[in-house]
Amino acid sequence: MAGEHPDGEVAASAAILFRATIKADELRFDVVPDSSVVFTGDADARSSSGSVREGVPDEAVPRTTYRGVRIDYAIAAKLAPPGTTARRDG
Repeated sequence: MAGEHPDGEVAASAAILFRATIKADELRFDVVPDSSVVFTGDADARSSSGSVREGVPDEAVPRTTYRGVRIDYAIAAKLAPPGTTARRDG
C-alpha cells in the first residue's frame, strides 16, 4: 500500500510497529504485485500502513526498470480501546 508512513502519534503509540527500508540500484517487475494490509482482531481504526518512495512511483509499471530506488515502509497497529468495536479492514 503506497502513501505516507503512519503519522508520528500512531507510530509512537502502536502496539506493533514494523518498519523496513529497501535500497536497490535497479528494480524491475515483470508483473506488478497486488498487495494490501488488512488489520483484524482488536485493531483500532487509527492503525495504518504506508510507504515513502524514491525512484519508483506509487503505481509501478510492468516491464519498466527503475534506478536508484529506496522504499521506506511501515505498518503501525494500535489496539482498540476496551468496549469499542475493532476495525476489520485496512
